[in-house]
Amino acid sequence: MQTPALAKSLPIALLSGFLTSVGAAAADRITNLYDAFGAPSAMLVKDWGFAALIEYDGRRILFDTGNDAATFERNVEALAVDLKRLDAVVISHRHGDHTSGLTYLLKVNPTVPIYVPQEVAFFKGALPLDFLQRQPGLPVTLQYFEGKKPERWTTGTPWEQANFRMVTEVTEIFPGFHLLSVQSQKPGTVEMNELSLAIGTPKGLAVVVGCSHPGVEKILEVARRIDPRLYTVTGGFHLVRTPESEVRRVGRVLRDELKIQRVAPAHCTSELGFAVLRELFGTRFDEAGLGAVITLPEP
Repeated sequence: MQTPALAKSLPIALLSGFLTSVGAAAADRITNLYDAFGAPSAMLVKDWGFAALIEYDGRRILFDTGNDAATFERNVEALAVDLKRLDAVVISHRHGDHTSGLTYLLKVNPTVPIYVPQEVAFFKGALPLDFLQRQPGLPVTLQYFEGKKPERWTTGTPWEQANFRMVTEVTEIFPGFHLLSVQSQKPGTVEMNELSLAIGTPKGLAVVVGCSHPGVEKILEVARRIDPRLYTVTGGFHLVRTPESEVRRVGRVLRDELKIQRVAPAHCTSELGFAVLRELFGTRFDEAGLGAVITLPEP
C-alpha cells in the first residue's frame, strides 16, 4: 500500500481500502467520485457526469454531484466518503449531469453551504413583471390568471431546502480556496455562468473545473489573477464534438502560454482530448477517471 507519497493516480483496486483505512486522517488530494471512464471496478458505477472530493489543508469540499442520485450514493459509499463531514459544496453549473446528486446530498447533509453560480435554477425569485403585460380586448380565457394579480409570482427550484449561496465574482470561501465565476459565450451555453475552484498550493494553483463551457483556457486565465503559477487542472475540459485542430490549440495554450505544470482531464474532455493532452504533456499527464486520486503538494 502506498503511503504519504501516493502515486499521481491510485489504482481502483487499492482505493476503497485506502480511504477506509485512513478514515478521518488529513489528506491533500482530489478524488473523482463520478465519471464515465477509469479503471475497471466491481464497486464503482460509471456514468456520464462529474463529482469530486477535494481534501486539502484540513478542508473537505464536494465539487458537483453527478448525473444520478442513486449512482452518486453508491460511489460515495464504495469510496467511504462521509458527506456529513463537508465544509462546503460547489456546484459548477446548472446541467443535470452535475446537479442530480443534490437530492441524495441534501438527505445526508441538508444544511451544508452550497456555492452556486448566478442561475435561476437554484433560487426562487420574482418573475419579470412585464410577462403579465395586459392586452385589452382579450376574453378572460386568454388572460393570464384571468386578468387578476397572481398570488404567487416566483420561479421554483427542485431544492427548496438547500443552503444555496450565490457567487458572481472571484470569491475566497476559505483561506487559499477561491471560487471563479466565468460566463460562457459559446453557442449552446451563451450567458451561462460557471464556477470553478482554485486551491492555493506551494507549487501554484490546483484548479477544479466542471465542464469548462466558457473554455478551460479562459477559466485558467481568471485563475492566474490570483496566482500566475498553475500547478494542475482537473475536471471536464468540454472538448467533445471539437475538431482535432481546436483540441490541439487548447492543449498548446495550456502547455505553452499558461505553462500549467500538470493536467488531469476528466468527464467531457473527450477521448480525443485525452489522447492529445497525453501526447502534449507526456509524464505530466495524470489519469483522473472514476475513483482516481490526484495528490496535491502539501500546504
